[in-house]
Order: sequence, then structure tokens, then C-alpha cells
Amino acid sequence: MIPLSDTQRRTGVPAVNILLIAINAVLFLYELSLGNRLEGFLFQSAFIPARLSEAPVILHLGAGLWSGLLSMFLHGGWLHFLGNMLFLWIFGDNVEDRLGHGRYLIFYLLAGYAATFAHALANPASQIPAIGASGAISGVLGAYLFLHPKARIRTLVFIFIFFTTIEIPAIVFLPLWFLLQLGPGLASIGNADAATAGVAWFAHIGGFVAGPILLLLLGGGRRRQRSDPFAR
Repeated sequence: MIPLSDTQRRTGVPAVNILLIAINAVLFLYELSLGNRLEGFLFQSAFIPARLSEAPVILHLGAGLWSGLLSMFLHGGWLHFLGNMLFLWIFGDNVEDRLGHGRYLIFYLLAGYAATFAHALANPASQIPAIGASGAISGVLGAYLFLHPKARIRTLVFIFIFFTTIEIPAIVFLPLWFLLQLGPGLASIGNADAATAGVAWFAHIGGFVAGPILLLLLGGGRRRQRSDPFAR
């Protein structure tokens, strides 16, 4: 299932969402420019869970915060990048609409950190760089489901040898998406091969669960007023 659009209207320009997509695009192009130096760059700069267990802990925690931030904007290829940006474009604007620009940026980064450290807790010995915006975007999906369960997602689906589009309610589409992350995530526990297969399942799971919680903590449970200082 590939989401194409949603029926939930927004009331303003999603400036932060557009900015996040632009930053992801710039850093992805930078990755492409590295050529055969990319692997070295990722192992030096991206978030690697095993480093959190190294001493001294405080120094590695600080480095983890920086590398975790950078990793939120790195991707492993065109499909990884384009898929993440499609989801962010479709679902992020409505979450920004509810929170306002400033709080949405805080929400996005905190969701990304929640996803990153959920992955680290599930795979503490992993030496593989954990990159991608999907953890933060999973937080966006969780928040969107909380805010707009009745919205309909126009979705491209494959039926036998045909492609068609259907509208699926968010209350169906997003929990199904979550289950598709939860199953492999649980199966990867204690399975070294699955844990290094290239998908940070627990980043998706952790981000999705954190999304509604962060939304409520940042005041997204109520519609923002025009006097809201974070609205502009």
C-alpha cells in the first residue's frame, strides 16, 4: 500500500514540514556526492547503538544525541528517501497545523530521538549505523492517527496484476501500517540476522507510540488558538 494523499484539509502553509523535507533532500544529495566515501562517513558520523554502551557513558550519550540528530536526516538510497518524504508530505502538514510551526519542529525532533533510542534499547550491541527519517515520521503517523482517525487516505494498491487506488480510513491504514512494523520487530528480538537486516523496526514502533504522547505533552490535544505564540 502506497499513500498518495489524504482528505484532511489544512488551514495554513506547512512551512516546517517543507523545511524538513528540504533538509533531508540536501543531506541526501550530499550523501550521493560522497561516492565511495559514504560508508566511512556513515560509520564515523551516524548513530550506532553499540557506542552508547562504551565508556565514558556521558561523553557517548552526548555524541549519541548529535549523531542521532544527524541520522534523522540521512538515508540509505533513493527508495528509502522518496518513501519517507512521501509519508512526511502527506501526514506531516496536518500535525503541524494542529501544533503550530515551533511546537511541530520540537515534536518532530523529540519523536526522532524517541525512535532512535527505542532502536538502541532493542539492539544495544548493533554496530550498524541507524539512519533515516522514518522514526520521526512514525511519530508523525501516530499523532495523525490520534488527531484524524476518520480522515481517508487515497492509497495505491496492487491487486493481482493490476494497480488501483482506493480510499482507506486512517483508523484502518495507520494501525495496519503499525502491525506491519510490530510483527517483524518482535520477530527480530534475539535474532541477530533479523536485527541487522537493514530495517530499524523498533525505531518505527517507538516513534509511532511516542507520537500521540508527545502531541499531548506539547498541547496538541486541543485546537490551537490564534493567540498561540507558537502559531506563526
